[in-house]
Amino acid sequence: MGTMSLSGRAAIVTGAASGIGAAVARHLRQLGAQVAGIDLAPAPDASLSCQVDLRDDNAIASAVKRAAAAHGEATILVHCAGVCPPGSLLESDDATYLETYDINVVSAIRLLRHCAPAMGRAGGGAVVVISSINARFATPTLAAYAASKAALESLVRTAALELAPSRIRVNAIAPGSIDTPMLQASFQREADPAAARERNVERHPLGRLGVVEDVAELASFLVGKGSTWITGAIVPVDGGAAVTRR
Repeated sequence: MGTMSLSGRAAIVTGAASGIGAAVARHLRQLGAQVAGIDLAPAPDASLSCQVDLRDDNAIASAVKRAAAAHGEATILVHCAGVCPPGSLLESDDATYLETYDINVVSAIRLLRHCAPAMGRAGGGAVVVISSINARFATPTLAAYAASKAALESLVRTAALELAPSRIRVNAIAPGSIDTPMLQASFQREADPAAARERNVERHPLGRLGVVEDVAELASFLVGKGSTWITGAIVPVDGGAAVTRR
């Protein structure tokens, strides 16, 4: 992956202000791509920063047009934005489920609606969405989040099939615990944040939390020339956590 070039490619990365999204934007730029970062906050690691609420379809459409004017139409889309509200099945109210689904799932549909036609006109493209290993496990403290990620993975498989005739590949990355502000916030909700962190580390056979670069490297591969025979895949990057849930 170190010799891969994305020179001349235009990309859109959501959630680009921090965490995984910022790392993906930074990495794609290092490989030569022009990157439009979409987030509620400014995205300094992107070539172009678009402050957008992903629940607003018109705002997404405007951001995609702005990105195309600046860099040309995008043939790379990496959807990293998402929310992770705490709460069990019965504790989480309707509004929590609906907002989580809107941001984590429906926003991906909006992005595809506005990006896929241009990719098709360009002869193809690559889409990567960030899921979670929690899509496949019972997650009592994150009911809405886990359900939304399971729905997102189903969407990826359908999109991969429907968009294949346009030579648009759609894949997902399912991270384990990545050391991001979102994960740190979950530790801080516990009575003993340090102990919570240690318990989380112990769930990963490789003995550490993931870092954002672990995900950015994989995302870069999945949008590049080395992965042109891969679509509809859910690829774990989790330090072995999905091998044995503990």
